[in-house]
Amino acid sequence: MMERFELAPGLQISRVLTGLWQVADMERDGTEVDLDAAAQEMDRYVEAGLTTFDMADHYGSSELIAGRYEAMRPNASQLLTKWVPKPGPVTRDSVRGAVELACERMGRQQLDLLQFHAWSYADPGWLDCMFELQALKDEGLIRHLGLTNTDTVHLRMLVESGIEIASNQVSYSLLDQRASGAMTELCLEHGVHLLAFGTVAGGFFTERWLGAPEPAMDELETWSKMKYKRFIDAAGGWQKFQSVLSTVADVAARLNASVANVACRHILDAPAVAGIIVGARLLHSEHIDDTLTLFDFTLDEEGSSAIASALGELDAIHGDCGDEYRQPPFLTAAGDLSDHFDEFPPPYPTQVGGDGRKRASSGTVWEDVAGFSRAVRKGNRIFVSGTTATHGDRLIGGSDAASQTHFIIDKIEGAIRSLGGRLEDVVRTRIFIHDPAVWEPVSRAHGARFSQIRPANTLVNAGLIGEGYLVEMEAEAIVEDV
Repeated sequence: MMERFELAPGLQISRVLTGLWQVADMERDGTEVDLDAAAQEMDRYVEAGLTTFDMADHYGSSELIAGRYEAMRPNASQLLTKWVPKPGPVTRDSVRGAVELACERMGRQQLDLLQFHAWSYADPGWLDCMFELQALKDEGLIRHLGLTNTDTVHLRMLVESGIEIASNQVSYSLLDQRASGAMTELCLEHGVHLLAFGTVAGGFFTERWLGAPEPAMDELETWSKMKYKRFIDAAGGWQKFQSVLSTVADVAARLNASVANVACRHILDAPAVAGIIVGARLLHSEHIDDTLTLFDFTLDEEGSSAIASALGELDAIHGDCGDEYRQPPFLTAAGDLSDHFDEFPPPYPTQVGGDGRKRASSGTVWEDVAGFSRAVRKGNRIFVSGTTATHGDRLIGGSDAASQTHFIIDKIEGAIRSLGGRLEDVVRTRIFIHDPAVWEPVSRAHGARFSQIRPANTLVNAGLIGEGYLVEMEAEAIVEDV
C-alpha cells in the first residue's frame, strides 16, 4: 500500500510523487500531447494511490494536463508546481500573474504547493519574489511555499527572514549525496522536508544498464538520461557507477526487489525526506506496478551497509544542492543553461559619471541620503561600500549573523558583477561586527564564500548604526584583463 506523508498542515502527499518534467521532453520537437488522453492516464496513477504530481511552468503542457484532470476529478490529487522565472527584474504584478496563470492552467483557486527556483543569489530579485509569494500565501492564493534546488545557506536565510518554507526539492540519489549533510541537519532543525528527484537517475538505476557498455551522449534518447549521464561522469565515471549498480543489484536480488526500488528505498529512508519524484512519460511508458512494490520490503542493515560501502568509492558531486544550475560543471541535459535563458542581466543598475567612473546602486535609501554608491569602478579596480544585510526596507537574515553575512556577500557579488567583475576578483575585505560574540559565524560564512579566493581581510569590532544589524562588510576587487 502506498505510504503517505503530511508535507505541511492539511497537505498529505503520496511518498512517491509522479514527476511530469518529461512532458516537455515529449513535446520538444513540436509534438502536441493529447491533453485529454494524458489526463485520463493520470487517473490510473491516482487509482493506484499515486495521487501526487509534480510539474512546473516550463514542463511543457504539464499544468494544462493537470487542469484537464482536475476538471474530471476535482481535488482527487495533489498538484505541486514550480515557478522558474528567468533572471532579471520582477514586479509585484509579475509574481501575482505567474501564480494566477498556474491556478488558471490547473483549474484551481489555490495552489497546493508552489516551489520557487532562483538562478542567481547575487541578483536580489529572487528575494523580491519570495517575499511576494509569502504575501500571496498569506492572502490564500497559495496554500504552502516550497523551494527547488536551493542550497543550505539560502534556505536558512529565507527561514531566518520569516519566509514559511514547507519543502525543498533537490537532487538526492545514490549518485548524489549532497543533501545528506548540512541540508538534512537544517531541514530537521526547522521542520522543512526534502522532496528528492533523480533517485533512479533517469532509468540508469535499473537492471537494463547492469553490465551494459557505456553509452555515448548522442545515443541517449531523453533529456533525463542526458542529464543523469552527466551526474554519472561527475561521480567518477561509468566503471564506478557499474560497481554501485552491481552492489544494488545484489541487494535487490536478496530482497526480491527491483534495482530501481532499492535505489528509491535508500533515499526514502533518509532523514528529512518526505517523498521521492519518479518521472513518467504519460501515454508512453509507466512503472506503476513496480513502484507500488517499493513498499513491500524493508531495506535491512546488511543491504544499507553494502550500499554505503559502495557509495564510498564514488566521487562526491561538487558543491551544495542546486549548484549544478548555478556554476560549472552544469549537470543539465544540455550541459549548460542555454535551454533556460540567454544571459544574466546585471543585478544592479549602473551609470557612468562625467569623470568616467562607473557606479552601481543597490537602491537603499541611504545611498541617496548620504550620497554614495554601492560600488564604484575606476579603471580595473572596483570599490564596494560598507554593506549591511539591507534589501529595500527589509533586514535579511533576521538575527542570524551567518545569514546576514551571506546576504551581504551576495550583495557585494551583485555589485561587482554589475560593474564587470566577479567575486573571484576580490583582493580585500573588511568586516565590522556589532558584538564580539558573532565573530565565529561571521568568519565561517566569510570562509565558506572566500576559501578559494583568499583575499586580504580585516575583522573589527565596532558599533554599527541601525537596529538589528550584526555585521557590515566592504570589499575591493581588481579585474584582470582577459
